[in-house]
Amino acid sequence: MGMETIGEYEIEYAGVHLVEQEGWAAYVTVYGPSTNPMHRNSIFPTQRVSLESVFASEAEAEAEARRVAHAMVEQANR
Repeated sequence: MGMETIGEYEIEYAGVHLVEQEGWAAYVTVYGPSTNPMHRNSIFPTQRVSLESVFASEAEAEAEARRVAHAMVEQANR
């Protein structure tokens, strides 16, 4: 699982092994600004992204999840 801070957003991205079939799925969580430093404000709860894709490796799934998370934050900053 990867984690990055982009401006005031924190992103978590991961490749998760699929049980129902061979392969890996991309998952993303995005946290936004919070007035309480002890509480993370989840603005995009953990969800699978790129639903039509099943990846051959965890690294591929994680890279796709990271790409999607960056695109989401970029769009939010517009």
